[in-house]
Amino acid sequence: MEKDMKDLDIRACQFAAKAHEGICRKGTKIPYMTHLEETADIVRTLTANKKVIAAAYLHDVLEDTDYKVSDIEEQFGEEVARLVESETENKYHDRPKEDTWKIRKEETIRHLREASLETKMITLGDKLSNIRSIKRDYAQIGDKLWERFNQKDPQMHAWYYRSICDSLTELEGTAAWKELDHLIKEVFNQ
Repeated sequence: MEKDMKDLDIRACQFAAKAHEGICRKGTKIPYMTHLEETADIVRTLTANKKVIAAAYLHDVLEDTDYKVSDIEEQFGEEVARLVESETENKYHDRPKEDTWKIRKEETIRHLREASLETKMITLGDKLSNIRSIKRDYAQIGDKLWERFNQKDPQMHAWYYRSICDSLTELEGTAAWKELDHLIKEVFNQ
């Protein structure tokens, strides 16, 4: 079991790479795996817990692939599966994504208020990685960036990112939280 724990994050990285193979970041040719690696790297600055780091690699598997919670649990154990599931948004697959964007984001914000510190770490890694990408891409293509998303209004993204950051105040002493807060202000002129 100790060996399994030792390479848990490596196995999670490999699993995530296979699960997201051929998928790119929205509107780019950048492999999606770069986001998962960056998320896990950010989470590593917050904890040495291999289960949390593994869940960071896997955080989008349930949302974006055909894998199920049972697949994660079988490969990585109950705690990692629980963390991944806790980080997974209800996509309302029976409705258009544009129609459910605000509902999904409000649910995420409400969930975060009561979420475990480990889930908050993964969310911080995920959102910091995303806002870094938004900043980079906005510098290159300007307002065309918002056309990539289901929600086209940048002020709605500003509301969402600010609400997420405000839900993660347990981590406000960390460099990752401070960077997220700074980038939200910079990107959305707050």
